[in-house]
Amino acid sequence: MNYSLKSFRGDFFGGVTTTVVVLPVALAFGVASGMGAAAGIYGAVAVGLFASVFGSAQSRIPGPTTATTVAMAVIVTSYASTMSEALTIVILGGLFQVLLGLSRIGRFVAYTPHVVVSGFMSGIGIIVIVMQTLPVLGIPSAPGGVLGAIRAYPDAAGNVNTSALAVAAFTLGVASAWPRGLARQAPAPLIALLAGTALSLLWLNDVPVIGPVPAALPELQLEAPSLLFLLRAVEPALIFALIGSVNSLLISLVADSLTGSRHDPNRELVGQGVGTLAAGAIGGLPGAGSTMLTMTNIRAGGRTRISGVVYALLLLVLAFGLGRFVEVIPHAVLAGILIKIGWDNIDWRLLTRIHRIQREYAVVMLATLVLTVFVDLITGVAIGLIAAGMAHARQLEGLELDSVISVPLVDRVFLARAEDAAADPYAARVGLVRLKGRFTVASSHKLIAVIGADIKDHEVVIFDFSGATHLDDSAAMVIDRLMEIAADERTEVIVMGLSSGVAHILHTLGVRQRIPDERLVETLEEAREASSQLLKR
Repeated sequence: MNYSLKSFRGDFFGGVTTTVVVLPVALAFGVASGMGAAAGIYGAVAVGLFASVFGSAQSRIPGPTTATTVAMAVIVTSYASTMSEALTIVILGGLFQVLLGLSRIGRFVAYTPHVVVSGFMSGIGIIVIVMQTLPVLGIPSAPGGVLGAIRAYPDAAGNVNTSALAVAAFTLGVASAWPRGLARQAPAPLIALLAGTALSLLWLNDVPVIGPVPAALPELQLEAPSLLFLLRAVEPALIFALIGSVNSLLISLVADSLTGSRHDPNRELVGQGVGTLAAGAIGGLPGAGSTMLTMTNIRAGGRTRISGVVYALLLLVLAFGLGRFVEVIPHAVLAGILIKIGWDNIDWRLLTRIHRIQREYAVVMLATLVLTVFVDLITGVAIGLIAAGMAHARQLEGLELDSVISVPLVDRVFLARAEDAAADPYAARVGLVRLKGRFTVASSHKLIAVIGADIKDHEVVIFDFSGATHLDDSAAMVIDRLMEIAADERTEVIVMGLSSGVAHILHTLGVRQRIPDERLVETLEEAREASSQLLKR
């Protein structure tokens, strides 16, 4: 790739503009995660720098996201008793992301069903909104997620800080009403941050603020975890890795479509994993590919990974001098910004059309959303993936069974030229089972119910595989079971049209060896002759 001064100019302005946008967001996400404002800044620096350097997407900007922030909040409150344990889970998640990339299965992560992604993203948006209602009222955030916040409402109702409520409402109003035409020159989150903080400093100065923020690089937060904790940490770390991976790969696809570039999903996961490792090692809030930051970068002219490096380094420089300015920012201001981000995070496009999608997938989407909100993000994603897989298998079952044909072959037609054609004009001693296309575990068990009964009605059954393109292990074992049923019913079996792929899987599992060579035919005419010979016996 030819890199010119013009390219650097675009990347530089893209990085500068992204830094301006990420500053209030990183502060807000750091506080919301339970790790602190500084963790949001240093996490954005670590993920932005390392994921940009080691990743492959040219214009994608990694940084703090709603999904990783809520996931981190769940880890801090539910899966770790200390911050060191929480960061151990983050580091383990980064290792999983690197392994996903090195094992070259990165592109499969992007196959996560949209209903699952939509469900947990909408659930995350609702969580953010509900959790920020307490800071809006001037009350510290309550532990226990959404249910914890709801349980705190009765006490909060009698202790409302009207100044905090006014500041939050004003900040939310500015963030929502700021014209999109001005967003490129002055991002809405930054304007809302400045406006809300100014209102607090000038008039309503009795609202809770962030307080002192360290103005130095955090120390390494590494401690040797116990084996028992590592075993417990595998599940949340794996789900965290999956959430960050899906987020980054989907954003990379969006960036490619807008810039005409092309990313390597496996390298992208390695880069994301290295960024997550770095964030966890320095006590920063981990992140992923950010839609907001990526779109800001592209609109400002950023076209290569240099823009991500510029953004990370500039944010690092700013972090050393931000302390005295950040400490006066009210929690209510950050809450107002987060409520706007949470609202935008909800997938209104799918929610408003949920009555039009297939019932199975609507249930998956709603189940993922409800579990994400009222249980936790880890459980919501895990159950959502399982439910989506079952819904997809059910759909495949119908498609695969539609490709099965089981019909009787009337003797006077099929065996018309055979000397031993039955005298009964309606006799059908031979049956034909034709399998076309692919057959997997989705339909394997139903095949027995669909075909098994037909086998008992015939003296000879022809299994026609000439249209079959693929059998998985489960389907192959079902074919073996069908042949056992035929043997039990004293029904002879002829196999027609085995392709090399189907023959290989049947041979590997020992099914092919059960079929005598004289029962293997290529054409229907050969099957007719073989059937005639078997009936004579």
